[in-house]
Amino acid sequence: MSGESRPAQLCRRYNITSSVLYHWKKQYSRGKFNNEPTEEWALRDRIEKLERLVGKLTLENELLKKGLQHSLGQSPRNGRSSGYGDVSASPSSGGVS
Repeated sequence: MSGESRPAQLCRRYNITSSVLYHWKKQYSRGKFNNEPTEEWALRDRIEKLERLVGKLTLENELLKKGLQHSLGQSPRNGRSSGYGDVSASPSSGGVS
């Protein structure tokens, strides 16, 4: 064996649970102990941020599509005019004949 200890040995030696040890290991790899995060966690963090951004942009895109469909008077389900955006009624007459 080299100079490395197994997780179970460390837990017994320092009287900590394995969940605490793995929690600390995860925090260390993310740079939570005034250290530089490992490259793997830095990349995971970047991926997580980008995935959140994609989700946000997707929601905004869907909202804009629905708004455009509504303003053009199209129903998003069947593509037919819903009557909301029709320009057939004359604004000067107020729609009353």
